[in-house]
Amino acid sequence: MSRPPAIPLSVLDVVPVFEGGSATQALRDTVALAPRIEELGYLRYWVAEHHSTPSLATSAPGILVGRIAAATTTLRVGSGGVLLPNHAPLVVAEQFGTLEALHPGRIDLGLGRAPGTDPHTAHALRRSPERGADEFPQQIEELSGYFAPGDPGSPITAVPAADGRPDLWLLGSSPASAELAASQGLPYAFAHQINPHATPYALDIYRETFRPSPQLDRPRTLVAALTTVAETDRAARAVAAPYLLGKTRMRTVRRFDAFPSARTAAGYAYAEPEVQFLDELAERQLIGSPATVHDKLTDLVARTGADELMALTVVPDQEERLRSFELLAQAAQGVRPGSAEGVSARL
Repeated sequence: MSRPPAIPLSVLDVVPVFEGGSATQALRDTVALAPRIEELGYLRYWVAEHHSTPSLATSAPGILVGRIAAATTTLRVGSGGVLLPNHAPLVVAEQFGTLEALHPGRIDLGLGRAPGTDPHTAHALRRSPERGADEFPQQIEELSGYFAPGDPGSPITAVPAADGRPDLWLLGSSPASAELAASQGLPYAFAHQINPHATPYALDIYRETFRPSPQLDRPRTLVAALTTVAETDRAARAVAAPYLLGKTRMRTVRRFDAFPSARTAAGYAYAEPEVQFLDELAERQLIGSPATVHDKLTDLVARTGADELMALTVVPDQEERLRSFELLAQAAQGVRPGSAEGVSARL
């Protein structure tokens, strides 16, 4: 009797910069990591979009997607996501149409509506604060149109977008984004690492209101979660400590030049409110030993019906980061992807 398939695993990379490092090194580490993730059998590797954020070297996802795709052979590579209101849909269609032409069948185009930066930088990106988010649905429709066969009556052709369409995904962290993804008939990626309280509710709304489209005939979901796996729960918490300390700093400082190093995190004296904040954050995410993460992942899939897990693993040491992905693959064994039956049982 064959073993049920494990839930597909993917990676979300924000290309973090840590103390003592640089954005250049972080980018090179990402490109070096992707082929090793491919060897582990992961399905996708997505990179985020941030601007004017020195601790996150992901200002040009399209360029980075191309470099990662060139360094791998089977891994699906994409954006998690392109923040569409920052860009002209035509330019995005041209960029990702080119990527799909060069790497056919391997490119994902995840779309988000947030600015990914502060108001001043958003203005420099030519994002209109009065119109950006409100126009997001229309921008998605415009972008999708460029990937359709050319309209003889249209004066614009996105070359070579009409020759090949990447998989479009909608990203979000709220019920509103779930409704939009459902109305567009797009697969939906939910940011559990941002809003874990809303994950089950948002995915329920997405499934209940989903309308089939030429791209997708049934709901398809992905849940992204903060993930750090080590041999023991205590070791996993120590490995995750630099990012967790960075999260405490984000509560009072909008940005900083780099995430703390492992040494800085180990020597930091946490105040009691900070300890409570981090305990609650870690409890809702996938941080722990393989056994602990297996149980947490099983529970997460049972509560959300997720078809796929995308791991956000922010770790300073490249080998510890890779080891976390190795142990996650072990922890996911026996965890079945979400299904209609699983959601019905949960409800």
